[in-house]
This record gives sequence, C-alpha cells and structure tokens, in this order.
Amino acid sequence: MSAPTTRPEEGPPTAGPPPGTRIKPVIFACMLAIFLAMLDSQVVATALPRIVGDLGGLELFAWVTTAYIITSSVTTPVYGKLGDLFGRKTVFLVAVAVFILGSLLSGAAQSMEQLIAFRVVQGLGAGGLFVSVLAIIGELFSPREGAKYYGMFGMVFAGAAVAGPAVGGVLTDLLSWHWVFLVNLPLGLLVLGMLAAFLHLPPKTRQAKIDYAGFLTLSGAIVALTLVASWGGGKYDWASPQILGLGAVAVVLGALFVAAERRAAEPVIPLHLFRDSTFSVSVLVSAAAGVVFLGAVVFLALYVQVATGATPTMSGLVLLPMMAGLVAASVVSTKLITKSGRYKWYPVASMATGIVGALLFSTMDTGTPRAVVVGYMLVFGVAAGLNMQVLTMAAQNTAPRDDIGAVHATVAFSRQLGSTLGISVFAAIFYNRLTEELTARVPAGGLNGVSADSLASHEVLDRLADTTRQAVEQAYAAALSPVFLATVPVLAVGLVCALLMKDLPLRTWGGGEGGHGEGEGSHGHGHDQPAEQHS
Repeated sequence: MSAPTTRPEEGPPTAGPPPGTRIKPVIFACMLAIFLAMLDSQVVATALPRIVGDLGGLELFAWVTTAYIITSSVTTPVYGKLGDLFGRKTVFLVAVAVFILGSLLSGAAQSMEQLIAFRVVQGLGAGGLFVSVLAIIGELFSPREGAKYYGMFGMVFAGAAVAGPAVGGVLTDLLSWHWVFLVNLPLGLLVLGMLAAFLHLPPKTRQAKIDYAGFLTLSGAIVALTLVASWGGGKYDWASPQILGLGAVAVVLGALFVAAERRAAEPVIPLHLFRDSTFSVSVLVSAAAGVVFLGAVVFLALYVQVATGATPTMSGLVLLPMMAGLVAASVVSTKLITKSGRYKWYPVASMATGIVGALLFSTMDTGTPRAVVVGYMLVFGVAAGLNMQVLTMAAQNTAPRDDIGAVHATVAFSRQLGSTLGISVFAAIFYNRLTEELTARVPAGGLNGVSADSLASHEVLDRLADTTRQAVEQAYAAALSPVFLATVPVLAVGLVCALLMKDLPLRTWGGGEGGHGEGEGSHGHGHDQPAEQHS
C-alpha cells in the first residue's frame, strides 16, 4: 500500500451552503438520523434475551442481529455510490423510509422467523443512514471543518449508546419488546420531514452508470461469507460440503467483483482508492473495530442478564458505563483532532486499550462483582470511542471529492462487514461451548420440560430450582469467556495496521480552517446565515 504521489483535488471553495439549504435544521435532522440508527441497535441488544424467551429460537438468536447487519452491509456501498450518482437527498430519504417500514414490521413480528425477515427490511434502510449523513457532511464541509461536525455526531452517537440499553430495558419491562422497534417511527418521520424541507444540494451532473455486476457479486459474496461464519463449526462441520461450497462461492464471487470493478465506469467501490495507504489502513482498522466493538454489546447483555440474573432494565443500567466511556473518548478525541489536525494515535490507542478490555472480560464469571464488571466496561467503552469518527476523517482526508460517497461507504461497509463476521463467528463459539457447559453443569433432569431456547428469559430462570439456575448461569459465563478471548488476535491485527497509518494533517478548502475558506461564512453562524436568506 503506497500513498499516491499527488494529493487529490481539494475542490474550489464555495460561498456558503447551497441556496435553500438551512444548515442548522439539516444538521439536526442528520443527528436525529444517527440517533435513530444507533438507538435501534442498542435497544434491540438489551431486549434480545426477552425476545428469545417470548418467541423461542435460541439457535436463531444471532440472526436477529446478523440479518440486519448483512443487509445493511450489502447496501452501504450501494447507497454511497447511488448518492454520488443521483444526489444525497433522494437516496437518504429513501433509506429513512425503508428503515421506518422495517421498524414497523419488526414491531409486529409474531415469530422469530418473521422478526429476522423484517429485520432484513430494516437493514435495507439502515445501510443508507450513516453513509448518507457522513457523505452530506463531506459534501458541505472540508475535512478540517467536518471534524467539528463529526464531533457533534459522535456526541449524538454516544448519547444514543448511553440511553439505548436503559431505554431498551425500560420499554421491554414496562411495555413489551415490540416497542424497541416501534419507537423508531416518530423519530423517522421527523427526519423525513426536516430533510425534505431544509436540505437542497446542487444537482448531480455526472452521467449515471449503475454497476449492476458489482452490486450483485458483492452482495452474493457477503451473504456466502456470512453463512460460512455463522454455520461453520456449528450447524455444519468446517469440512462439510455445505461450508466448503459456500466458501468457494464467496471466493469466486469476490474475484468476479474485483474484475467487475476494474471494468465499471462507476464502480461500487473504486479500486483506485486502495492505492492510498491511509485509505487502506482505515478500512482494515475499521473492519477490526467492527468485529470486536459492535458485537460486544450483544454478548455483554447476555452475560449481565443471564450470568448475573439482572432484569433488562438493570442490564441497561449496568451497560451505561461502557457507553459513557464511548461518549467521553469519542467527544474528547474529536475535539483534539479538530484542534491539532492530527489523528494517527487515536486508533492505535483504541486497539491497545481494546486488548486490555477484552482480556478483562474473559476473566468474568458469576462471582465477579458488578462494580468490577462496570470498570471493565468503562475500559472497553473508551477503546470503542477512540476510533469512532477518526477512521472516517482519515479516509476522507486523502480522497478525491467526487468519491466522497464511496469513501464513506467503504469505511462504513468494512466496519459493518467486520461486525457481521464477528457476531457470526462469536455466536458459533458461544453456542458450541454453551451446549458443552450445560451438559456438564446442569443436574440430571434439572431442565425437564424447559426448552433450552428459553433459558435467556429472566422469567424462565426464576422458575428453575436454585441449583439448576446457578448451573445455567455458570454455563453462560463459561461459554462467554472464549468469545472475549477470540477478540484479542483481531485487535492485535488492528493495532499493527493502525501503527502503519500515516499521520497526515487534515486538509481544508480555500486555504482557511473553515470548510469553505476564511471570510466566507465558514465559522460560527456564517454557514447558517446565508442559507436562512434563501428560505
């Protein structure tokens, strides 16, 4: 990976936002969209044990999250490229509308299979939320000024992360788990209305040439690879014809995707971006972060609710310190980067701190005091927050402006793909170990008449004999330990990659520190005032 010999075009400075665009309402709507997407993932993580207890299907537990992430991963680069071709606003509004529809259907699900299918619909919309917001900011502001707004989104992201587990627990306890999906509806409708009214971007002049071959081969490769990670060593042996066949399909489709991208006029993921070492490293570290940090909350919620006997509401409160650490690290690091224009050592610190947190998690059992668990979660949250916005800023900093959507989409895609593979592999490790632990620990006849699928339910655990319940709790704790140990080598690879990142200063447009040049409304209210006059 070698850096290009010439810097990408900086783009001419502009005289404020496009006519008719009101920056403050647009930023608010974008922040609300980020809150919407993040809140969804957090409240669902807390409610999953109750969902399994209600609908059954413990063996399908991971698919409630995996199905959502697969579809959002597949569509993320698609939304990024469609935004480059057809405009951010239209693509963003479509994504929000599909997400709202998926949330409504998920809230009405009556079986685990229905819920997984509806989460696919929700994921089809979610793939466009983050990437559209990031691309809109990348289009309106320079990397240096954009860092300020990324910091604002980091605060919203973290705020949703803090509120999410507690909100999920309260909704699940007071109403039902259905409401963790239905809560998205009013927020989504508000986002739709504000963006329709206040966001007006210049029309795209590039000829739209959709890369159908790239879309199809990439989607197929992702699905095949995820199925390999989900089923390998669990449902099927690693050497089984099913797993080997899926692996072969993933490799062939991956090769066809690369070939298609080399020929495409408007590739989904422009391969020339990988000639820049900063972009390539950002993608690799983002994938490592996705494997570890995005999947952690799912398994931590299981530990807190089953291994320690906490209610959904209590588990949400126990998870708060991790989210608080994420908040603090994300906000502070973004402010420091905005001030200094330097970013390299934040992802390095993220990976190193994550290794410490994962090793601490691997030592937890049913006897670990909650205060100690809280401390471990704080460490892990700080690790997650240190790379939250940095990698996107680093990748955008060296990319051509015409590829902003593809750049943001590829970094987000790598994180989501890592999360998909991580959750699938960790779930396989967990379920295999859990079966062994339950067999070894639970007294004979202790679970007669009780489905293993329902053991994640607090109500079911309360009905078990004390010795049986303690055995189940210990089995869950023992099954989760290897999951956290498995994250360590992934973080180690991420650390090595982060150390290879170049520490280039964040660029500006028009020579000043503002996104559009000094003296043209690039600071304070300068952006908003000209736009208000167009409204």
